Amino acid sequence: MNAREIRELFPILNQEVNGSPLVYLDSAATSQKPVQVIEALDKYYREYNSNVHRGVHTLGTRATDGYEGSREKVRKFINAKSIEEIIFTRGTTTAINTVAASYGRDHLKEGDEIVISYMEHHSNIIPWQQVAKQTGATLKYIDLQEDGTISLDTVREVVTENTKIVSIMQVSNVLGVMNPIKEIAEIAHQNGAIMVVDGAQSAPHMKIDVQDLNCDFFAFSGHKMCGPTGIGVLYGKKALLEKMEPVEFGGEMIDFVGLYESTWKELPWKFEGGTPIIAGAIGLGAAIDFLNEIGLDNIEKHEHALAAYAMDKMSEIDGMTIYGPKEAGKRAGLVTFNIDDVHPHDVATVLDAEGIAVRAGHHCAQPLMKWLKASATARASFYLYNTEEDIDKLVAGLVKTKEYFSDVF
Repeated sequence: MNAREIRELFPILNQEVNGSPLVYLDSAATSQKPVQVIEALDKYYREYNSNVHRGVHTLGTRATDGYEGSREKVRKFINAKSIEEIIFTRGTTTAINTVAASYGRDHLKEGDEIVISYMEHHSNIIPWQQVAKQTGATLKYIDLQEDGTISLDTVREVVTENTKIVSIMQVSNVLGVMNPIKEIAEIAHQNGAIMVVDGAQSAPHMKIDVQDLNCDFFAFSGHKMCGPTGIGVLYGKKALLEKMEPVEFGGEMIDFVGLYESTWKELPWKFEGGTPIIAGAIGLGAAIDFLNEIGLDNIEKHEHALAAYAMDKMSEIDGMTIYGPKEAGKRAGLVTFNIDDVHPHDVATVLDAEGIAVRAGHHCAQPLMKWLKASATARASFYLYNTEEDIDKLVAGLVKTKEYFSDVF
């Protein structure tokens, strides 16, 4: 793949910020959108904007075909068995909350255990905190090894016959760690638990096969994979979804409504109450087409090469602390770091003055920050449109930042 050619397909990247060409290194927060996705959204609103599933007129049929066509694209993208297992949501957060509020609420009781890790994003912590309070279940954490990775031996120690749910992110948005989900799922199942996967940082960057992973639920967001904001996916095994109750009630998700009792539509629509995210789903379908054309294997290889290049260059800067595994093969396409005696917000501010966009803060992972003994960090995250030249500019900006604060103090 040619990242420079791909970059030209992203209109927003062709601009200057603070007098310098934009270097966008914050794709872990949200990715930019290629012209194909922008045009798909524009076409929907210009040519066949209509509600779905309800009308028999031409525009309604076109909108329904586009919406449900995207569901099939998602099914193929993650290799689910059936479209009945693909539920459109607002994003990863909504998807995980749905599992916690429906499956968790109905299947947990006092004495049961929910197992997560210290590296989890807040959206894979707080829902489990809440359902644990509601049901009396215990929330347990898998500790991390020194480099931030998870040991399967530790998983075996923490997951017990009392564990009912294990919920782990496939790729850390802070450490870049790629977790052994398939093996963790096997341990969970051996103990009678289900496996929930936060795929927000994996689905955009590598091939996903939910059948091979044998996870019970898998959640991801469209906006991190070249798609629109406000659209995401919850995959769930059909046998589990059929037994779960909806968490939102209203139009679209009903079969029959009486004065005092109602029944629900079949899967997947019983979980999609109200007017669905039609444009978002169509845009997500266009994003999947775009990523498939480039190839997820190519994207993953490109990002790993960028991460290795960035690690080498950034490690040469005195006073630089890089978090997570040092081996390139264990790290996805991001680097989280701190510079001695410089607050990460100051690092991000100076870089922004050079037209370089990075993330600074706790990255919605405060328990992990505590584990790292850091109040905040800076993060550069890469995607298919980034190049080694972008990293060279980042490194030059970091050197300038270090020099600036050395002179000030």
